[in-house]
Amino acid sequence: MARNNDRNTSTSSKRAPKDLGRRIKKKPCQFCRESNTWIDYKDLNTLRKFMSDRGKIRARRVTGNCEQHQHDIAEAIKTARELVLLPYTQRTTTERAGGRGGRGGRGREDREGTLEAVPETNAGKDVEVLDAVVEELIEEAIIEEIVDEVVEEIIEAIEDEEVEA
Repeated sequence: MARNNDRNTSTSSKRAPKDLGRRIKKKPCQFCRESNTWIDYKDLNTLRKFMSDRGKIRARRVTGNCEQHQHDIAEAIKTARELVLLPYTQRTTTERAGGRGGRGGRGREDREGTLEAVPETNAGKDVEVLDAVVEELIEEAIIEEIVDEVVEEIIEAIEDEEVEA
């Protein structure tokens, strides 16, 4: 059966028109208000205001910048990234249980837990704990080597006894 494409019929299934009279007040550009003509790529605090927590450049409609200043901000952020003043992306180390898309039961039972993100501020504080863990691992490796040597000696002794007999 052919579809009826007649748009002029008045049916009850038509949507109501959007309220076009409602206007949202536009944010004024921060740089135009301050009459700032230069956006410096070395001013990292200002540039971070226009980046998301993942490192993406925020859109013009979100920041409220005019077209020219948004272009200048994007260029300054890209320059700062190239000079390693800003990261291209933020590191995220969280992993969902069950793999991608929550498709449990498809051979991913070995990934039961989740890894939590380690804050960058705690990177140098736990040196003593790391030293203790390293010492324990070294002790375990030494003990493992000694056990291996003793087992080899016992096997050699048993083999020697069998040869003599």
